[in-house]
Amino acid sequence: MKRRSKWTVGVALSAALIGSGTGIALATSSGDDNETPISGPALEKATAAALAYTGGGEVTDAEVGDEEGHYEVEVTLGNGKQADVHLDQDFKVLGSEVDGGDEPNDGD
Repeated sequence: MKRRSKWTVGVALSAALIGSGTGIALATSSGDDNETPISGPALEKATAAALAYTGGGEVTDAEVGDEEGHYEVEVTLGNGKQADVHLDQDFKVLGSEVDGGDEPNDGD
């Protein structure tokens, strides 16, 4: 009887540890840090579209699967502000967000 109760406790403890470990893994993987970088020809097209829209600057980040569109390209403008340009799958600009709420090509 003692052998059976030890085995039951061991199984229950193992299940609890595995379950809590899985819960922790799911909790940490559900954050916003799951950015997929754009690469290859898509990066070239997204960069060209974003820089044409902003009137220049330097691309500092680009990702696929943005919540505002299919692509997001982060551009540092000549005035030092950051612009996030949101593009659809065909690399057409959907909109943008700039530090301070300005439009990217306002010339501030």
